[in-house]
Amino acid sequence: MTEKNDDGHGVESLDFLPSTLLETIMTKLDVSSICSVAITCRTFKSCVSNILSFIPNFHLLEIAPSVDLLRPLLPENPYLRSLKVDCGKLDDSAIEILLRPSLRELCLVNCSDFSGKLLSEIGSMCNNLRSLCLGSVAEKRGRAIHISDLEELLSGCTQLEALVLMFDVSLFLRHNFARVWALASKKLTSLEIGYISSVMVTELLSPNLGFNQSPNHIQSSILPSIQKLCLSVDYITDAMVSTISKGLMYLSHLDLRDAPIIEPRVTFDLTNAGLQLINQHGKLKHLSLVRSQEFLFTYFRRVNDLGLLLMADKCANMESIYLGGFCRVTDTGFKTILHSCSKLYKLRVSHGTQLTDLVFHDISATSLSLLHVSLRWCNLITNYAVANLASNKDLKVLDLRHCRNLGDDALRAIRNLPKLKILLLDGSDISDAGLAYLRPRVIRSLVSLSVRGCKKLTDKGLSALFDGSSITELRELDLSNLPNLSDNGVLLLAKSRIPIFELRMRQCPLIGDTSIMALASMQVDEDRWHGNSLRLLDLYNCGGITQLSFRWLKKPYFPRLRWLGVTGCVNRDMVDALARSRPFLHVACHGEELGSEQWDSSDGLFTHDYDEVDELEQWLLEGEGESDDEEMVDAEDNAELLQ
Repeated sequence: MTEKNDDGHGVESLDFLPSTLLETIMTKLDVSSICSVAITCRTFKSCVSNILSFIPNFHLLEIAPSVDLLRPLLPENPYLRSLKVDCGKLDDSAIEILLRPSLRELCLVNCSDFSGKLLSEIGSMCNNLRSLCLGSVAEKRGRAIHISDLEELLSGCTQLEALVLMFDVSLFLRHNFARVWALASKKLTSLEIGYISSVMVTELLSPNLGFNQSPNHIQSSILPSIQKLCLSVDYITDAMVSTISKGLMYLSHLDLRDAPIIEPRVTFDLTNAGLQLINQHGKLKHLSLVRSQEFLFTYFRRVNDLGLLLMADKCANMESIYLGGFCRVTDTGFKTILHSCSKLYKLRVSHGTQLTDLVFHDISATSLSLLHVSLRWCNLITNYAVANLASNKDLKVLDLRHCRNLGDDALRAIRNLPKLKILLLDGSDISDAGLAYLRPRVIRSLVSLSVRGCKKLTDKGLSALFDGSSITELRELDLSNLPNLSDNGVLLLAKSRIPIFELRMRQCPLIGDTSIMALASMQVDEDRWHGNSLRLLDLYNCGGITQLSFRWLKKPYFPRLRWLGVTGCVNRDMVDALARSRPFLHVACHGEELGSEQWDSSDGLFTHDYDEVDELEQWLLEGEGESDDEEMVDAEDNAELLQ
């Protein structure tokens, strides 16, 4: 539609379009995009204010809003069905804003500043929930959570089908724990718990004598409908595995991870006998048994090839297997899995200290069609194994981190994988010449590439990979711990105009201010800047970073940046001022790894478009002063005076 301006010429006006039409179109967008649209004109802003009162889904996980910013985004809305929020800046005062009876799905992450009241209020107010995910509840000092809070949650949410409690539930009293779970929804099919003791798991799932019943009558499992069970425990034991396998009749997905702080005794460990009990009812399709090395270099020392032979007899229909820390299992045991599980498409092995190339010697003769292979910390693997794995032309994920004996010949084989999305080569012996093998085919399909700690790589490797290439899919690139990577390599990367979301260059001594300036100012295309696409930038302990870089880390540069890693000792005042001037930027300066590891991105790669995140921040902060920017300038001036 058009209207006349002062010169008598026709101009387009959105005011002539029905607001209901505009609002209907906007409901097809996600929340970030809807809020971004609001700043473009008054008509859209009015529409957005109305939309927020009837949209069915509100997902805002890319930033952590304060309660004052969240309140206008979540008005009364009887149609809201799905709510997902990062609660890193919220506490119990936000409960009344977040919870409402209409919700069917609720996901609240980073809830460390909430108390157990969050659980009890969910049970009281959200009786129609089908899916609930809570992360880090009451982990902040001074916040308490009680068994009564869990009891109210489970007794109130009687329709729950999926429950994720990503915090330590071992804090609950043991003698009441199993009794409370008897109140859980009979429709619950998926349960994930951040940490629980193995004894509590065994007591929870063990059949109990029913009240006022004869001793011969055994009550069925407390969670009779569970199909997916994911637990992090202190020890994976035979007793726990036996209880799970026998008690959960419909289990199809079992994920167990432990991290012992002392070497487990035989009664608190997994043995061949325990493995033999897995998949008692024959429905298991996904199995993960991992011993983490987080606190102690320890393994499943009581499991050998016999255990895997006994397990394989009952795992013919298995589709995904992850075995971590099985140090006594040899090629014989691993080959048994490959030859017994004809439907296997995902194979993951970590710390397989006796796994060699022979496991994959005749893999092309099997009927396997592997899509995902991970052989992390399998140090006996060489180029020969990768060449055989490459016979699976449909491979999408190849994780070979810390396989130190892999070199350029492995990349020569990988170059023939046209569908490869994720390639992780940390710590391998590849060179610049080897990277060139990824052109032209593989680099066009890759979404994530990591060459962290590949000491032979230099700027020439990036030149061989990116110079003159038309690369549009790559979103994650890890160049950390490369002693010979310099600003020249980053300049070349910036010139290639790759819209990278996550760039890691920690522990690179030759990376300096020039790299930051290049990333902040180089264009991806005519309308966008390279810095606009970056959501994560890790520069921790890069040798050439000075105060000058902080001028390029301010607004308006890197507007979509949400995670930044720097060395705090460069200038603490400037680091603090930067964090205050950009309230939605998480600044890490103690060497911690950046980003969220809550979700496995390998199965659903980058399904969200973050191009509008900077406009979202602008909309949320509309009307606020510039005091933080002025504070940043003052910090720069003070830094210059100290030089």
